[in-house]
Amino acid sequence: MKTRRRTVLKNLLASIVGVAGFGLVANAKTTSAETATGNVPAGDDVPLFQSHTTHGNLVFLSGIGAHVAPFEIAAHTDIVLKGLEKELIKAGSSMEKVLKVTVYLNDIADYKGMNEVYKGRFGKNPPVRSTIAVAKGGVPGDSLVEMDCIAYI
Repeated sequence: MKTRRRTVLKNLLASIVGVAGFGLVANAKTTSAETATGNVPAGDDVPLFQSHTTHGNLVFLSGIGAHVAPFEIAAHTDIVLKGLEKELIKAGSSMEKVLKVTVYLNDIADYKGMNEVYKGRFGKNPPVRSTIAVAKGGVPGDSLVEMDCIAYI
């Protein structure tokens, strides 16, 4: 599994470098008409972004947050991880196929609490990860944490 992730990640990086990033966007496709649901601003009919998109055997997920009470890091992290899993399944992937996760924390003091819930959710070989404490203003929508990811199908 670890070798497979490494190979897919290398291929991803090679494709990005090989096309200078432009082909990746131009050839990306949305896997489902449903992916725009919830991303349409009030009073508008044009989505701001897709929930996921694919390119070859890669799937890219938009950031998923937890915009509900209780406003506690463990609850929000669990909601976000379940949201990632649900979207990955819709895209034909799974948590075990995630290559890269980016975590955005509203407050870096929640790092330990987020890790307690995050640990073990991606199988025996967790993906590479970046964790960022967002600047003034916080994570959009009052979520304490937001995550996006790249996986393979």
